[in-house]
Amino acid sequence: MKYCTPEQAGISSRQVQKFYQALEDYHLSTHSVIMARGDKIFSECYYAPFHRDFKHRMYSVSKSFITAAIGFCVQDGLLSLEDKMTDYFPEYLNENADEIMRSATVRDMLQMQSSIEKLKRKWFYENTDDRNKTYFLTKSQKYPGTLFTYDSSGSYMLNVIVEKLTGKPFLQYLQEKALNDIGFSKDSYCIQVPGGHSFGDSGIMCSAMDLLLYARFIMNRGAWNGKQYLDKAYVDEALNTSVFNRDDYGFISHGAHGYGYLIWGAPRGGFAFLGMGNQIALCDVEHDFIFIINSDNQGNQYGYEHIYEAIYHHIIDHLSDGEALPEDREAEAELRKIEQSQKLFYLRGKTNSPFSEKINAKTFVCEPNPMGIKQFSLRFDGDMGVFSYENEQGKKEFPFGFGKNCFAKFPQSGYSDLIAGAPCPGHLYDAAFSADWCGEKTLRIRVQIIDKYFGNMAILLGFQDESHVTVRMVKTAEAFLDEYEGLTRAVAK
Repeated sequence: MKYCTPEQAGISSRQVQKFYQALEDYHLSTHSVIMARGDKIFSECYYAPFHRDFKHRMYSVSKSFITAAIGFCVQDGLLSLEDKMTDYFPEYLNENADEIMRSATVRDMLQMQSSIEKLKRKWFYENTDDRNKTYFLTKSQKYPGTLFTYDSSGSYMLNVIVEKLTGKPFLQYLQEKALNDIGFSKDSYCIQVPGGHSFGDSGIMCSAMDLLLYARFIMNRGAWNGKQYLDKAYVDEALNTSVFNRDDYGFISHGAHGYGYLIWGAPRGGFAFLGMGNQIALCDVEHDFIFIINSDNQGNQYGYEHIYEAIYHHIIDHLSDGEALPEDREAEAELRKIEQSQKLFYLRGKTNSPFSEKINAKTFVCEPNPMGIKQFSLRFDGDMGVFSYENEQGKKEFPFGFGKNCFAKFPQSGYSDLIAGAPCPGHLYDAAFSADWCGEKTLRIRVQIIDKYFGNMAILLGFQDESHVTVRMVKTAEAFLDEYEGLTRAVAK
């Protein structure tokens, strides 16, 4: 990939500035952004502490990588799309694997039209030593190939098929087949699940630039620098987003433009790879434009819609038909300054309250509560603070900033690391902590986990007076931070 000015790409630098301002106006927690037209990047931005080489969790964008892995297996003669999925799992079949389930093909699974509507149990909470088992705990609920149902476990099973057939992690297989040649990071990897397979439906760890390269590879229909790596006819099938994936007759959301082979349709004939928290690779075929964004907006139900509105309204709607625009050096310099100065989202309300002096360093004893927090205290020092507390693991604390983030380890120990769903004793996640006063006696603390796993938490402390407080904790994270959700009252010692 090369670099150019926005004007050379057919859009004004001032218009690109409006896009970045829209992300700020929506209070989105953005980590990185890349915009490219053809093989030229015209905007690239990393929100500190994120940076160009950071290996970001792609969540369900990972599924769209499985698409290419299956395609290469077909190309190598290892499988057919008409193969029955269950034929690859004879060791797991049980009474639930009826003839309906056994009729589901690899193609059905790629199109998320399997026999499963909803899994009976989630593997995250099974404490299993083999995730594969959980798929076969559920009986058939619909006929394969009839109705779309978003099915993360089904795409995971496809990843397992690739690994069974190739004898190697599916991402390694992809790297050897094509990704290494297109410049994809050789140190990218995929988190594993209990049982030894890759967390193929959610666990790819790669850079934003890697995602751009892969999106361009698919946009090129499996070709790179004149060489056809993946069969073009297969990629055309994968991008045929004709599977109906809407259940309503009203608003068409970001994810209701049809579905292909683990690839989402997008407005105006485009396509997209989408992942939890707003990991997005959006490909606008009409303008040969690719938009990459990594974020953690879990808990924000409007995240996708805000991002789609911003990218279409401020960028795609203003792309020229291919002609370059006159250069605007002043506007471009302003844009580059914006790109280079962005920081991770932090709370931006009031940074002080006279009430803080009344509760500074006081210890508050909690009533029994779902969080298991026994007591806590707050210490304030200028634009910094410390939240100290005691829970079932013992005494803990973390810093927070007013008008900025503080970066430290989140003190809860033992969450998963390289094997999802498996406790890792002593392991701590990197996190960002900020706070503000949303009322004279109401303190808000935001915790953002920024590690191999992303999640966030809000702590609201509403003080009746300097001796009585109600605490609410709300978390949005997949299978962790569960100890930090609930309500309690506390009284000063």
